[in-house]
Amino acid sequence: MDAGRTENLSVVYQSQDFLVVNKHWDLRIDSRMWRETPTLQKQLRHRFPELADPDTCYGFRFCHQLDFSTSGALCVALNKAAAGRAYKCFKERRVTKAYLALQVRGHVQENQMTISYAIGRNSTEGRAHTMCIEGTQGCENPKPSLTELEVLEHGLYAGAPVSKVLLRPLTGRTHQLRVHCSALSHPVVGDLTYGQALDQEDQPFRMMLHAFYLRIPTHTERVEACTPDPFVPALDACWSPHTLVQSLDQLVQVLRTAPDPGPTEGSPAPCSTPTPPSKPPETEAQRASCLQWLSEWTLEPDN
Repeated sequence: MDAGRTENLSVVYQSQDFLVVNKHWDLRIDSRMWRETPTLQKQLRHRFPELADPDTCYGFRFCHQLDFSTSGALCVALNKAAAGRAYKCFKERRVTKAYLALQVRGHVQENQMTISYAIGRNSTEGRAHTMCIEGTQGCENPKPSLTELEVLEHGLYAGAPVSKVLLRPLTGRTHQLRVHCSALSHPVVGDLTYGQALDQEDQPFRMMLHAFYLRIPTHTERVEACTPDPFVPALDACWSPHTLVQSLDQLVQVLRTAPDPGPTEGSPAPCSTPTPPSKPPETEAQRASCLQWLSEWTLEPDN
C-alpha cells in the first residue's frame, strides 16, 4: 500500500505515442511545493528517462488529471502530435471513462440510475476549492452534470453497509463523481472532503475511488486500458461483499464493445476527421475554456 517508492509504477498500456499508467492512490502528478515527496512525474522519469521532455511543464504530457486521492488509469502522450490528437478527443468529449467506487451509509437502492445534479463552486467560508450541487448555500455558477451509476455488489466495509458501484461521468466537472455520490447520501468511502466517516466506521486507509477503464479514440490509434479492480477482499480485508448485483466482467465487455461517443453539439468534426485548412485557428479564449474542461479531475488542494 506504499506509493512512496519511485520504482512503484504500473504501466497498463504502451505504444509509440502513448502510455497509460495505473496511478497509485495518494500520489500527486507533480507539485513544486512537494519536491521531497514521490510524484508520478518522478516515477515516469525513473522508468522512462529517455521519454522525458524538458520543454513541458511536468517533463511528460499528461492528457488529463486525477485527484491526489484517486487511483487508476492516467494517459500520457509521448510527443506533441499525439498530445494534440488526445486533446482533440477530450475537447470533443469522445473519451469513455468508467470508475469503481465503494459507497457508504447504507446500500444504494436503485441498481441503475443517472445522477443529474448541476455542480458549481462552493463559496462558503472554509470550503474553498470544493464543489457543491445547485441549490445549496454558497453554490456559484452551477453547470449541468451527468453521471451514470450501476450497482455491482452490496456488502460491508468495517461492519458498515456499503455498495460497490461503477460510475461513468458523461460530463466533466471538478470532483463530479465525489459530489454526485455525496448528493445521493452515499459518499465514497474514505472521502473526507465530501463525506466524513461514520463514528462506527474504521478509518479507511484510502479514498475508495478508482479510474477503472479509459478509452481515447484518436484517428491514428484507439488508446484503451482497463486496470485491475482494487476493491476486492484479497486486497482489503475490511471489504466483505455478500450480494452480487451485476457482474463487473460483463460490464467491461459492454464498455469495450460500445461505440465511441460522437462529438458534442457545436463541437468540431470527429477525431477521425482532419480539421479543414480553412477553419480559423483556435483562439486563446477557446483554448482556455477547453483546458478548464480538461482539468475535470484537478489535483487535490493542499489541506
